[in-house]
Amino acid sequence: MSEGSYTRPVQIAIIHMWGTQMLVSSMIVATIPVTDLDRAKDFYADTLGLEVLWENAASVRLGCGGGTELSIFRRAPSTADHTLAHFEVADIEAVVGELEKREVRFIDYGEGPLQTTGHIAQIGPARGAWLRDPDDNILGLRQAP
Repeated sequence: MSEGSYTRPVQIAIIHMWGTQMLVSSMIVATIPVTDLDRAKDFYADTLGLEVLWENAASVRLGCGGGTELSIFRRAPSTADHTLAHFEVADIEAVVGELEKREVRFIDYGEGPLQTTGHIAQIGPARGAWLRDPDDNILGLRQAP
């Protein structure tokens, strides 16, 4: 046998164990930066209705639907001009209506590929809406067809 032939099966096993297959069943947690942790916690827990799972001086972990989680962490101001996370919802009109009552700030689009009516846009067969948290981070709502 040539040099290295003894390690080939081990290399394949390690690639399978530590390669892309490793993350297939792993939960992913969206992590969102905030400047005022208490204000953000109030928004995510009280306004959006997420469950506080745990917190420390630097971050708060929140429970979302289907066992997913969202983490907010304290840091200096930063700006992202894209959606950081979105919630899959069954009835986007009802969710938008309830969040409007809670004075959530929605983003409306009147030009370009997205056109919103009542804060909701058609995105192919799905529908979406976008809102801002107190730090102007963009979150989305999406209703599948």
